[in-house]
Amino acid sequence: MSTEADTNTITAAPPGGGSPSTGTPVVRVLLDGVRRNMRQYGMLFALGLIVLLFQIWTGGDLLLPRNVSNLVLQNSYILILAIGMMIVIISGHIDLSVGSLMALVGGIGAVLMVEHQVSWPVAVLVTLLLGAVAGALQGFFIAYVGIPSFIVTLAGMLLFRGLTEIFLKGQTLGPFPEGLQKIANGFLPEVGPETNYHNLTLLLGLGLIAYVVFQEVRDRRRQREFALETLPTGMFALKVTALVAAVLVTTLLLASYKGAPVVLLILAVLLVGFGYVMRNAVIGRHVYAIGGNLPAAKLSGVKDRKVTFAVFLNMGMLAALAGLVFAARFNAASPKAGVNFELEAIAAAFIGGASMSGGVGTVLGAIIGGLVLGVLNNGMNLVGVGTDWQQVIKGLVLLAAVGFDVWNKRRAGV
Repeated sequence: MSTEADTNTITAAPPGGGSPSTGTPVVRVLLDGVRRNMRQYGMLFALGLIVLLFQIWTGGDLLLPRNVSNLVLQNSYILILAIGMMIVIISGHIDLSVGSLMALVGGIGAVLMVEHQVSWPVAVLVTLLLGAVAGALQGFFIAYVGIPSFIVTLAGMLLFRGLTEIFLKGQTLGPFPEGLQKIANGFLPEVGPETNYHNLTLLLGLGLIAYVVFQEVRDRRRQREFALETLPTGMFALKVTALVAAVLVTTLLLASYKGAPVVLLILAVLLVGFGYVMRNAVIGRHVYAIGGNLPAAKLSGVKDRKVTFAVFLNMGMLAALAGLVFAARFNAASPKAGVNFELEAIAAAFIGGASMSGGVGTVLGAIIGGLVLGVLNNGMNLVGVGTDWQQVIKGLVLLAAVGFDVWNKRRAGV
């Protein structure tokens, strides 16, 4: 019968030395845990290293409160796209049209608000609905007609870009109402007594820390109830501590400037909402099932066509939201908006742990992948790296991330 003392027993090393696996069982368990979870936490560790590197390289400028706030604002639309793209890739598909759809939505919104004086809340609802309709049309051709997603969304990319030119007549249109601008550029209001920090941001940060700890402990307890593999206690404690420290540092940095940006709350709602759906809801499990093994999913009764249709409808709505945020941030809609944004979103998903074959990935991973790209862009701008070398470095990072996925599969014998 195993006892707690057994796991801490130190065994003698063989004569002449040996590997750590022949030493203490504690070390062996920790090393096994690291190897098993490298895919899941490797990029989070890489993000920390990248932040540390540029913090040193920029002489501390990277983590200045103002720069951290700008990081959120500058990458918000890519992070929104990355969430939807991760779900699309998990389902075994791809979407090349999201950048063009962003431009189209921003253009239609500008025409409604600037030329026809439609109130911005109504215009936002209309454009989100149009984005959902565009995604649903693509989902119909993919799911029910059987045309590959690559072809459908490539056609959508050309179609939406052309319609954007038509609606905007090749011109930039603006400005937008102040209320819409605040969604992309605004900050939470000041509340409470006068302090050196933004009080509401501190409260939200403490609430997020409590949620993270609760979620991690609950997930671990549920995994144990179903006899699923869990992290060793030491690694679990280290993981929770690292997450709490990251949230706390970010909260203090934001609270010492103007507070949390409004768009950060939108991202938090999307992260928590879609994270819950993908982990706990039936449709989330079905998305993983059709991406991981479509024939088996069909035999299990998964309605793959409906799931695929819903995935692309959701992607269309998120692309519309990202398009509104992008247009509001720059206070104008442009025919050239969103160029290559689909590639940024795809790169963020793969860097964040998505698999080329589908069935693997998390919503949090999409955010981490997007932050890796965002920190790389921001850090390289701060140190004066040219745009040509920035493209080279980002390409190498993407290649390394996908190569790691391939190596991990071969090592696991998949």
